[in-house]
Amino acid sequence: MLKEFKNFIMTGNVIDLAVAVILAGAIGLVVSGFVGNIMMPIVGHFAGGLDFADLKVVLDPAIMAEDGTVATPENAIKYGVWINSIINLITVGIVLFMIVKAYNKTKEPVAAPAPAGPSELDILKEIRDSLKK
Repeated sequence: MLKEFKNFIMTGNVIDLAVAVILAGAIGLVVSGFVGNIMMPIVGHFAGGLDFADLKVVLDPAIMAEDGTVATPENAIKYGVWINSIINLITVGIVLFMIVKAYNKTKEPVAAPAPAGPSELDILKEIRDSLKK
């Protein structure tokens, strides 16, 4: 059983999948950093200094205790964080599209199979039919 498991793990598809998952995680971190630290400040600058992560609808405001600590935190719908996530998703999709497109250019096109000609039997039948005439 251990030998079968080793053979399964060492097949190319499982190794390729593992590498793809690791690379996807790394690309996700890079793209998240790009969106959060580069794109969103630029978008916020052109939107009048707006930080999308701070956009929210407060349902219940925070309740402060007498000593200045938060007794009950606020309850809010943070739609700005959701907007950041959508921009992040679109950016990841564009990056992965460019990677797949570049990878597909490196692959050699599969040659079309040669058209099948007549078999020996078909040729012999044609000869027979032409001799009968």
